Amino acid sequence: MTFIFTWFLYKRWKIAKNQNIIIEEQKKLVEEKNRQVELKNQEIMDSITYAKRIQSAILPPERLVKEYLLNSFVLYKPKDIVAGDFYWIEPIGDLIIFAVADCTGHGVPGAMVSVVCHNALNRSVREFGLTVPGEILDKTREIIVSEFEKNDENVSDGMDISLCSLNIESMKLQWAGANSPLWLIKKQDDTIVKVSPNKQPIGKHISYNAFETQSIDIEKGDSIYLFTDGYADQFGGEDEKKFKSKNMRKLIKEIHNEPMHIQRIKFEETFEQWKGDFEQVDDVCVIGIQL
Repeated sequence: MTFIFTWFLYKRWKIAKNQNIIIEEQKKLVEEKNRQVELKNQEIMDSITYAKRIQSAILPPERLVKEYLLNSFVLYKPKDIVAGDFYWIEPIGDLIIFAVADCTGHGVPGAMVSVVCHNALNRSVREFGLTVPGEILDKTREIIVSEFEKNDENVSDGMDISLCSLNIESMKLQWAGANSPLWLIKKQDDTIVKVSPNKQPIGKHISYNAFETQSIDIEKGDSIYLFTDGYADQFGGEDEKKFKSKNMRKLIKEIHNEPMHIQRIKFEETFEQWKGDFEQVDDVCVIGIQL
């Protein structure tokens, strides 16, 4: 019986030893895989961070915006590290052409589309010499659709955009929009005038109609606002609902007489308070300009 018991204990020890060897080998395999995953994740994060540097490089620097649009603010809050929203400015002679755009998607896909759309805007103005907003959007759409049709993939990405051409000297403002409006608030009252866009995107669509250029009467002291839909679409508040355009209107009416840098602070504070612990749902871009 002693021999049998000793043999049994030896067999159990042998099995336990082999199991420990297997467990240790599996542990090493798991640790190696985790290390490889961490390295891969770090590589991806490094790539996205570098993409952010590239995207930041194509956005107008604050000094350029302030140089041509002195009384202005820009609120730019990507949902992720990189964004599908962007703002754009191009001075040409007496004109300042500027825009806020919302490209399809957000994050890396949105950022890739934004580079294509940003380049198309630059070409429309710099290469083709266009300065009338509707004509710029027509040419930009033509370039973007052409770019996305170069292969067999069915790519229907594009952007919504609100684009202005402003002559500061003569106080003449021309505007065109693709699914994105312009809001104007007159100095003498707090009524917000919504200038409606064409209901079509800059990109592939069921039909292509020419974008309408609208001439807007402005006076010194008036304010205009261009924005993407990320601000109004943010969930939050006590009822966990969207912020919505009506609350944006209310906010602008309350703060439109404040200096532009204060307005930016109020816009951001209101957004963060409304969002609370909710995740940001989309990229946010708002430009306010006091003429």
